[in-house]
Amino acid sequence: MTKILYGKPVAEAVKEGLKSRIADLNDKGLQPGLAVLLVGEDPASCVYVRNKSRACEELGIFSETIRLPRDTEQSRLNAKIDELNADPRFHGILVQMPLPKGLSEREVVRHILPEKDVDGFHPFNVGSMVQGIPTFLPCTPAGIMKMMEYYDIRPAGKHVVIVGRSNIVGKPMANLLCQKSPRANATVTLCHTATENLQAHTLQADILIAAAGMPGMIREEMVREGVIVIDVGVNRIPDPTAKNGTRLCGDVDFDRVSCKAAAITPVPGGVGLMTIAMLMQNTVEAAENCLK
Repeated sequence: MTKILYGKPVAEAVKEGLKSRIADLNDKGLQPGLAVLLVGEDPASCVYVRNKSRACEELGIFSETIRLPRDTEQSRLNAKIDELNADPRFHGILVQMPLPKGLSEREVVRHILPEKDVDGFHPFNVGSMVQGIPTFLPCTPAGIMKMMEYYDIRPAGKHVVIVGRSNIVGKPMANLLCQKSPRANATVTLCHTATENLQAHTLQADILIAAAGMPGMIREEMVREGVIVIDVGVNRIPDPTAKNGTRLCGDVDFDRVSCKAAAITPVPGGVGLMTIAMLMQNTVEAAENCLK
């Protein structure tokens, strides 16, 4: 029987483990703080920001959402980041992506101080990750690593195929899994939308991670029996049977692929919950670093 890898119990375990660390910080007169910058009113971004604020409130992390209009210029956005870099109330800064057209995500990422970069995207932190130096890890790949540990999925010696090469998921995921460490040591193949004969690669996977942002692109005939599937995709597609006319789905054809998989993450209810949990962990760690 296929095992469904739900994110909720893993995320709850992560948050439960943070409570004593936050209490210890409070005893030392420090409350972890997270600043979230939201530019524009993208509906999906608004939902994500709301969920992050709720998670902070649940754990006792001070959180503030700064909203800027869609037509904000780069210089004004940079200036606001400078203010947050200098504000001791905030140990972590997150700028919600994607940004409106005309704003540079790369410039924004470089503008946040590495020690407040709880998204793990700053080049300094990325370089540390590549070298295996402890640092803030990108939240979604870190969450996937935590899920595999929780469900005792051991990638060492296995062939992991990743579909998707983004700086947010695909590339850091590949890097983490090929590290020489007890919970990694995998052989990794990184594929993407331009990979020729993608199916030939996915059929070799012991563990398949789908993170291309294309609904249902991983089909039944693309996976072998007994594969472990981790679906990172979050896509909204039309569904006339749904109340609002749409529904969320992943990059994997869940119903058919799950018939062959030994284990699979659902969408929603899988990896997405881990992303916020790891953001909370990075924020607490940023506050702890202030006391070192």
